[in-house]
Amino acid sequence: MDNLKTMTDEALVELYACGNNIAFDILLNRYKRAVHSYIFYTVRDRDLTEDIFQETFLKVIVAIQQGRYQENGKFKAWIMRLAHNLIIDNFRQERSENTVSNDEMEVDLFNDMKLCDTNIEDEMIQEQVYDDIKKLLRHLPDSQREVLEMRYYQDLSFKEIADMTGVSINTALGRARYALMNMRKMADENHISLSF
Repeated sequence: MDNLKTMTDEALVELYACGNNIAFDILLNRYKRAVHSYIFYTVRDRDLTEDIFQETFLKVIVAIQQGRYQENGKFKAWIMRLAHNLIIDNFRQERSENTVSNDEMEVDLFNDMKLCDTNIEDEMIQEQVYDDIKKLLRHLPDSQREVLEMRYYQDLSFKEIADMTGVSINTALGRARYALMNMRKMADENHISLSF
């Protein structure tokens, strides 16, 4: 078992796919604290954290057993992305369950300036800015896009990003800096406003 602990994530994934459950236990122990902390930091609810944590590793098990794991060298990033997607799914579901119908109202509560911080026009502008940012992200080199997505969409620290991508913190910071510079340049060249 001690020699299993020194194996790479990918080697452990292969062993687990072949039926070695101890290999999965080692992977779980390797990343459970990081995944659990990330989920709790995002949702701020212990019970919900446990549910999402369990569902994340259930998805890991199913994906590996079905041979769908393809993320060579990026196992931790893959698990974090699974957890992140489950958090987003949960927030979407929660939001749709709490939706109030405005169909039978004489007054438009959702677009009344006196009752809202923002109006539909502001939200449309904000949505357009987000869409523009996503388009710009697609045009960045993979290494720069990966750092920005991990930093701003997964809310990871630069140390975590460096660990997950196998580079130094300075390299991760540099990639983020160049990514932002490149996005500003592309936005200027295409007359895209990145503020709302």
